[in-house]
Amino acid sequence: MLFFRVLVSLAMINTHGLKKILNFSDTVAHIPDPFGMGDQVSAIIAILANIVGPIFVILGLGTRLAILPILSVTLIGFFVVHAGDSWAVRDVPLMYSLAYLFIFFLGAGKYSIDYKVYKNN
Repeated sequence: MLFFRVLVSLAMINTHGLKKILNFSDTVAHIPDPFGMGDQVSAIIAILANIVGPIFVILGLGTRLAILPILSVTLIGFFVVHAGDSWAVRDVPLMYSLAYLFIFFLGAGKYSIDYKVYKNN
């Protein structure tokens, strides 16, 4: 689980999170706002879900709780933002959603802060 959660989370941070935070004004201008919360709020939520959440998952700290905002963003991407797109576009949020659901249901594993604190998955 350590290997899987670290690789999935590093991919999320590297591919989606860093470009959002490094080009924040561009992110605000182009990030979808499917629920009308405002461009900046949507951008901040996406950044938190693409950087902060995966960092907690890597550490195995509050893993299941940290996955909830990640799943919110990836599932909204799949079902709302990219609903009319081809499967070639929709597969990215779907694959991240499935990967994080897998971690959510199995837990962070033995090599995590959660395990050290709670002595379980």
